[in-house]
Amino acid sequence: MSVLLPATLAEALAMLAATPNAIPVAGATDLFVHWPQQIDAHERPYLDLSGLEELRPYMWSDDALVLGALTTYWDLRQDDRVGREFPLLLEAARQVGAVQIQARGTWAGNIVNASPAADGVPVLMAYGAVVHLTSAAGSEDIPLAEFYLGYKKMRRRSDQLITSITIPRRPYAVQLFEKVGARRAQAITKVGVAVSHSEDGWRVVASSMAPTVCRCPTIERQLSAETSFSSPDDFLPAIRSDLAPIDDVRSTADYRETVFARLLYYELREHCGFIN
Repeated sequence: MSVLLPATLAEALAMLAATPNAIPVAGATDLFVHWPQQIDAHERPYLDLSGLEELRPYMWSDDALVLGALTTYWDLRQDDRVGREFPLLLEAARQVGAVQIQARGTWAGNIVNASPAADGVPVLMAYGAVVHLTSAAGSEDIPLAEFYLGYKKMRRRSDQLITSITIPRRPYAVQLFEKVGARRAQAITKVGVAVSHSEDGWRVVASSMAPTVCRCPTIERQLSAETSFSSPDDFLPAIRSDLAPIDDVRSTADYRETVFARLLYYELREHCGFIN
């Protein structure tokens, strides 16, 4: 196993440009989980970013919360301001594995791991997060909602690193995050939903329902139009328009569709007068 150990971001980007097959790792909480299945990765070099202190801090500005690429779940759990302004970040951080995982796992790593069952990605997407990508050649910003192209496929070139994540600060009328798993803690998501409503409109994000975490534009439009819903089944046509629920070892597509509809109906009913 070959490991590259850059001392600075500039050095890391130069190494990545010179070694395009290198695999960046930060918290590395998933590295050995997938090790037995990813035989081809055993011969590839790993670019260890954990020593790049310049990527660790997060920062508040007047209009955004900016997470460094090495900001961990535990970092945000310790900040009372996060709980007041972005409670969904706090809720998701509490549900990512055990405390040991929360202390090492990073929000950026959760994004590039590209799991459809991710816990951090849905809430970031519901808050309109923007991913900042940097390479030796330059940088670009991509809305997280536009980042994924398919299962484990994303708009990140092999020479690019996520260096920060920007989350706009705005008042919210609705903020919801629900995760259904096999048990209350340390469980992979069977069905997940994150919802926000602000001056920017509705954002409804589904996890473990499709090949990627994704927004649900049909449901968002119906909520914006204050379409009447009188039961969970009323959500089914929109769900089927937005998603093609997956069958896997954790749940069936039918189960996911039914549970997702119920989550939407019973959670939103508390906040929306047109859902009764």
